[in-house]
Amino acid sequence: MGIHKEGYKILATGFVFLIILNLAVNIIWHDISAVKWLVLVFSLLIYIFVLFFFRLPVRSLEPNPGLVYAPADGKVVVIEETDEKEYFKDKRIQVSIFMSPFNMHSNRYPVSGKVKYVRYHPGQNIVAWHPKSSEMNERSSVVIETESGAEILVRQVAGAIARRIVTYAKENDDVRQGDELGFIKFGSRVDLFLPVGTEIEIPILQQVKANKSIIARI
Repeated sequence: MGIHKEGYKILATGFVFLIILNLAVNIIWHDISAVKWLVLVFSLLIYIFVLFFFRLPVRSLEPNPGLVYAPADGKVVVIEETDEKEYFKDKRIQVSIFMSPFNMHSNRYPVSGKVKYVRYHPGQNIVAWHPKSSEMNERSSVVIETESGAEILVRQVAGAIARRIVTYAKENDDVRQGDELGFIKFGSRVDLFLPVGTEIEIPILQQVKANKSIIARI
């Protein structure tokens, strides 16, 4: 278990801020122990939560070209046939994983292949489980073409709390199933758009883990 690099700056800044806050409280309310202890406990809880959020567990994976693995930790909130309007502009099977602030937020490549398309879209910050969040919220879309020629779109979607999407993918990159695709800070969702006819392996409301849970077979 490690700490994700996206958390280094936040953790360092937060640590300094909380130290200054506690020093100030000790100076201003030096004779009121209850206030000092309350602020100290609150500071520790906040810092432990941020550490927990940016955790980076070891998730080794042997690539399998016939499987689509979960790109994120969370709960499957959508499995449906839908019109994908950004890249494919036709019908696809959408599988959406909602990530609460308590989930590990490192996003992974669900398949190996070549990155054909990467686009970032600014947008709103409505709740991530809303059906329109995939089209209206801040988001980043990545399309990977597998060795067999199948194209899969992975979309990182910001939620009501998330305020920054990080995407490492670049067009024409050769990527390996299980490697890091990006990171979303503080609550979000990840959508998969798969070819119609793909055999889905998980039910709705299933809890899944990146690099561990099989989403589909192609």
